[in-house]
Amino acid sequence: MRCLLAGGQPREVRRRYMMRRVIGLLFSAAVFCGAVFAFSPRLIPVFPATGLRVDTVLLLDAARAGKRLVAAGERGRIFLSDDEGATWRSAVSPTQATLTALYFLDARQGWAAGHDGVVLHSSDGGATWTQLRHAPEDERPLFSIRFEDPQRGTAAGAYGAYLESGDGGRSWTERKITDSDRHYNAMTVTESGMRLIAGESGTLLASTDGGANWKALQSPYKGSFFGLVSPGKSNLIAFGLRGNVYHSADLGGQWQSVQSPAQASLMGGRTLDPGAAVLVGQNGTVLLSRDGGETFTLHRDAAGAAFAAALPVANGDLLAFGERGVTRITGLGKP
Repeated sequence: MRCLLAGGQPREVRRRYMMRRVIGLLFSAAVFCGAVFAFSPRLIPVFPATGLRVDTVLLLDAARAGKRLVAAGERGRIFLSDDEGATWRSAVSPTQATLTALYFLDARQGWAAGHDGVVLHSSDGGATWTQLRHAPEDERPLFSIRFEDPQRGTAAGAYGAYLESGDGGRSWTERKITDSDRHYNAMTVTESGMRLIAGESGTLLASTDGGANWKALQSPYKGSFFGLVSPGKSNLIAFGLRGNVYHSADLGGQWQSVQSPAQASLMGGRTLDPGAAVLVGQNGTVLLSRDGGETFTLHRDAAGAAFAAALPVANGDLLAFGERGVTRITGLGKP
């Protein structure tokens, strides 16, 4: 025994034993600290807020609310611009139904309509919206909406849907204005106050008494019309499938086929100023007329996105709304 102690063997064994103990304790402490860190509450990094980009949304209509531009489309999405379309921000919408139509009476009072028979109202230029109507059980989307004043309004849509409101859109009464159930795709009002509706199967309807009575105009076409614009007191332009365009110089009494430079379906239109109008449609088609709709020139978006609506802006550009949100076309909105 004494010999062993003198040789140092037991001391080495003891030293190794102590080292193993220390290492074991350190390892246990490390495991314990890791567990404490993993399960203890701590601050989570704040990631930047992400907003919905306007160029990722299908937009189907746009309107001007004073100096503000408002656009709406799929899944109830609504966008606002206060700098003539240079930048856009999303507004909170109370619906996920696709919105197909916008109408602003002035800088503050506006309405939107769309699928599920939905009608929305804004009293602050589109910043906030209230849902006034929601009728998915009808299975009839609304394609257009107009208000004569803050109380009296009209909406029209699929399968002959024609609705009237006398209380700002809070309640609606349905009325049949023809014997058919064809889709009513668009409404417009001329400078003289004539109301017009365009729809499928060549439907063209007119009212000269504020919508109390409607009569069918002699239609020059059996296909669907998707829109009507009135660039002047007596000029009308009706447009629709496969680039078909028709012009009337006497408020729909007679129609002439316009030689269209495009075969793509035309989905929307806008009067730019007296005598000038723009039509937009599939394949990035943009048609411009400076003679009241008698002739058109073709302007096509290089990206080929489908367009559903257009608005001129202050610097003379044209904004086209459609598949890729908003497309700016330089100089095309000039008078």
